[in-house]
Amino acid sequence: MSIMPISPFSPFPAPSDQGRDDRPAHALLPGTDDRVVVVGSGRSGRAACRLLARRGCEVRLLEAKAESVTPQLREELEALGVTIETGPHRPEQFAGAAFVVPSPGAPLESILSAMGRDRDFPLESAEGPCILAETELAWRCLDGEKVIAVTGTSGKTTTVHLITAMLKEAGRTVFLGGNVGTPLSEYILSGEKADAVVLEISSFQLQTCLRLHPDVAVLMNISPNHLDYHRDMDEYVAAKMRLFACMTKDDLALVPEEWLDVYHAAGFAAPTLSPAACGRFPKTRLFGAHNALNAEIAWQAVRRFGVSEEAAARAVAGFAPLPHRLEYVAEKGGVLYLNDSKCTTVSSLETALKAMDRPVLLLCGGRWKGGDLEALIPLVREKVRLVAGFGESEEVFTPAWKDVVPMRWFPELESAMRWLHGEAREGDVMLLSPATASFDLYRGMAFRGQHFKDIVGTFQ
Repeated sequence: MSIMPISPFSPFPAPSDQGRDDRPAHALLPGTDDRVVVVGSGRSGRAACRLLARRGCEVRLLEAKAESVTPQLREELEALGVTIETGPHRPEQFAGAAFVVPSPGAPLESILSAMGRDRDFPLESAEGPCILAETELAWRCLDGEKVIAVTGTSGKTTTVHLITAMLKEAGRTVFLGGNVGTPLSEYILSGEKADAVVLEISSFQLQTCLRLHPDVAVLMNISPNHLDYHRDMDEYVAAKMRLFACMTKDDLALVPEEWLDVYHAAGFAAPTLSPAACGRFPKTRLFGAHNALNAEIAWQAVRRFGVSEEAAARAVAGFAPLPHRLEYVAEKGGVLYLNDSKCTTVSSLETALKAMDRPVLLLCGGRWKGGDLEALIPLVREKVRLVAGFGESEEVFTPAWKDVVPMRWFPELESAMRWLHGEAREGDVMLLSPATASFDLYRGMAFRGQHFKDIVGTFQ
């Protein structure tokens, strides 16, 4: 058996499966008595433990934070035969493992370090354990379902929901999961059988996907993001491009025109299509040209599965904006309130501002993830009347925009909103579009968005 080492940090993975073990993916699953280490007790880690235990594996769950392992979780998993160890990870905990399933929330380099390996240690080789994502572990258990997989910096969650809505409108049964909420392992454990599996996949997950082979793969876009996790932009791009590595000429890759050169230079096999916003679905409740593009991408992804344009149009017409994604909250006193808390990057803020046709009272700030605020100066000057910053990142936003637009900074969201409320005029839009992560003040972006909505509820 010849296995080609696959590095998680190489500029691009090798296209297709050339040079690798040519057994089918389902023959490369952990089995009875295989020792498997699962890193992280989040939802995907828990699901992986359950799936592996069902397969008869010897499962060890490692969780750095002891408080994350509740008594209920410990009781449940130990009843399945899972060994749970908390505290800092150590090389001896990985000894004898045939597979390692890492948490998507932990940088891969830190897991390799805990294993006593350097960053050049391959994910799959004859010399050590196979390191693979929970998504791929479960994908190897599928039984012929068609797979549509979507990645990108922004727009992927709305797009996978649109894809799902279009397939359902055409009478197909669908499982929607992955990074969007439900681990694929939970679908396998359920025993259900869908016509199609729709997956949102993050760069964190893709970095340890080795043989994942979608029938349709979608790259929405790539802009600077998660540079607090990935070493640099090259590593982030390489992770995204892994989605296409094992596809064939019988599949379809939807790739933005600006990334086609990179796609073709990597030698990937699937034919490509580069959708553009064309107004195909004018009846919609979604804001902005970016959502017109999302709908077009969704349509191009599903049409090979027998979905008619009429069914797709009905799905778009009935589709409501997802929470925290340019979500309509209220209109009071002629002022529109929009919750775009999912905006955690500068590129997402650019998209939101371009969608606005009213003077913007902008709420921004939080844990900085990188990006070029100065590149937005022309757009800010055109669209934004006032800026109220809150939380962290004053030292980033203020130097970039202080001479462009009137702005003030506040320690938290409510005081920022109340200042803007006092300055608001009829016809304005108060837009929460922070361009940052939420973890300076909140447990996640959904909590930030809900706080915004709660405060709007107090306005007269």
